[in-house]
Amino acid sequence: MGYLLTGLVLFLGVHSVRIFANDWRTRCRRAWGPQVWRAAYALLSLMGFALIVWGFGQVRQSPVEVWHPPVGLRHAASLLTFLAFVLLAAAYVPGNQIKARVHHPMAAAVKLWAFAHLLANGNVGHLVLFGAFLVWAVLSFVAARRRDRLEGTRYPAGQSGATGITVAMGLALWLAVTLWLHGWLIGVRPFG
Repeated sequence: MGYLLTGLVLFLGVHSVRIFANDWRTRCRRAWGPQVWRAAYALLSLMGFALIVWGFGQVRQSPVEVWHPPVGLRHAASLLTFLAFVLLAAAYVPGNQIKARVHHPMAAAVKLWAFAHLLANGNVGHLVLFGAFLVWAVLSFVAARRRDRLEGTRYPAGQSGATGITVAMGLALWLAVTLWLHGWLIGVRPFG
């Protein structure tokens, strides 16, 4: 559990600088230059991610069950992960109506993804991993919306064509992950 916790603190800590220390981030970017800042950010993020993967792999070898999710929650988790992938696509497809309404679809996607995995899994390792990501995503979303209000950020209205592409991309990603990648990378096939 130590590697998992260390990885989460490092990875989510780096990704929380804008939430808790935005002024410090601005000063460091100015002093170090954007390229050095990005390199340090990427290096620390990769180190944290590697520790999360390693630590979670170890925790999964000796799971401690807290509760056993009913089958209905696993079905709900599938729907929520589909919506999470649509939100993820909305973060990257320009001009879509989802981003125009949600404003920060990446943070919203992480919230849904983490919540879905909390519904479908009931052991301590899952609760720690996905609970940490859920808390981070909620804080990130709230902070981003607050920055938008303070800065007067306006999001242009989206177009229905871009929104259709967003939903199609989200569906394609969701199918690729649930039918192939999740089993290959994680060792668990969501649909058996």
